[in-house]
Amino acid sequence: MPLNDDQNSDSDSSRLSESTASSSDSEYSRQSFNSDSSSKPSSPASSPPKTVITFDELMAAARNLTDLTLAHEIAVNANFCIKHEDFPQNSFAGTVKQIVHKAFWDHLESELNEDPPEYEHAIKLFDEIKEILLSFLTPGANRIHNQICEVLDTDLIRQQAEHNAVDIHGLANYIINTMAKLCAPVRDNDIKQLKATDNIVELLRQIFRVLDLMKVDMANYTIQNLRPYLQRNLVDYERTKFQEILEETPSALDLTTEWIKESIEDELSSISDESSSPPGADSSSKPIISPTLVLNNGYLKLLQWDYRKTVPETLITDEVRLQELREKLNQLKIIACVCLITNNMVGAAIVDVPDFADQLKRISVPLLEGMNKKTFDLKEALNAIGVQICSKVNRSLTERGLPTLNEEMQSNLMGQIAHIVEENNPVSSLIDKRIQFFMRSLLALPSFQKCMPTMPGGLSVIQTEMEFIGSQYASIVNFNKQVYGPFYANILRKLLFPEAPMGKAETETPTT
Repeated sequence: MPLNDDQNSDSDSSRLSESTASSSDSEYSRQSFNSDSSSKPSSPASSPPKTVITFDELMAAARNLTDLTLAHEIAVNANFCIKHEDFPQNSFAGTVKQIVHKAFWDHLESELNEDPPEYEHAIKLFDEIKEILLSFLTPGANRIHNQICEVLDTDLIRQQAEHNAVDIHGLANYIINTMAKLCAPVRDNDIKQLKATDNIVELLRQIFRVLDLMKVDMANYTIQNLRPYLQRNLVDYERTKFQEILEETPSALDLTTEWIKESIEDELSSISDESSSPPGADSSSKPIISPTLVLNNGYLKLLQWDYRKTVPETLITDEVRLQELREKLNQLKIIACVCLITNNMVGAAIVDVPDFADQLKRISVPLLEGMNKKTFDLKEALNAIGVQICSKVNRSLTERGLPTLNEEMQSNLMGQIAHIVEENNPVSSLIDKRIQFFMRSLLALPSFQKCMPTMPGGLSVIQTEMEFIGSQYASIVNFNKQVYGPFYANILRKLLFPEAPMGKAETETPTT
């Protein structure tokens, strides 16, 4: 659940609560961290320390993590679906599969061409098809269930085979007609192609191909129907699943604890840098740190995280989304730097040109496409951007009858743009701080507040993109606080007040 600052009536400090109604930055009292409040079933119970984890416990934790990740993805990603993918034909696995399948179908064809035909392998295929068709039925579809079992009764087909009386084409046609009743409209053309196939072996092979596609369709239909339920119950579901993981694997919060610990250390360092004790002050007193501020600073670090490292366990389900946001922000930072440098150097010459900053952005975006790939050469891209911007500026000046940039100015402009990539570049550092300030301001807003904070100077050219990314980022963070707030509260108690007796996390339902 989210962490929130609530002012105590009888204390200058405040308590850690699980509410999203407010995000004020008042201080937290030790009382809430020391209390041994009664716990509801949804609270993260303290797990006794284990020294040995069995293989079965590890596998159970892995299954819970898989279930948690899948449920989270279905609920938060409206585009999530199962896709039918096969091995590339030229790959080793694809070649092996092709050889094995060809051998199987060639063998089946040779059996059916015998005199009398050998039906044993074909009967096994009909039995498999029957089970697949039955798996598509909803509870209560008794009539078609009984009909499929009756027509594709392998014992009866085997008796018919003994007397060479199997109507294999009739069985195939029944299967195709049943598939037509059960399939999604998108498979209608596939069904038509099946009806136009005469060779029985090829027909059976294609039937299995279409059945595989129908399995995917059924899985996606189930996901679509499951999504609203998961969205309504996802907070409790994820918290319960993670508690099960924690019980199976007590070390499942180690990385999260380290992440929060680093954020506390950063905050203490920041406080130390910003203030110094006056003479005669009690230097032994510890500074009071806001847990909400600690958490928010931790979330901000994820926007600059090295995703080659493992993320905190409580953020694994959103790792890909956070990495994508970081990559988009990196591109936007470069664009903002390019526009700021250009405006500072030639702003007087282009001040009257409408939407010139947007024109610079349109130049930069294509050349920065894929900048987060290992093979991307950012220096080369920045050189290309510098050349095009000089050309654009000169063309604009010429059109208005003004003198173009001389070689020295062009060289200076291109050089400053190329230097953006350098460590501690002042323009890059400035833009980065302003992006961080905007994101920090966004996290400080109450979750119910829909308006965006004021965009810092220098970011107006990327304002639309920043607000879109900020909205996605705040959504991820607020949901993460709802799910894992009680776990974070326990960790913060241990780290901020190690001498205090531990109590279970508070479990009031958050007000959103």
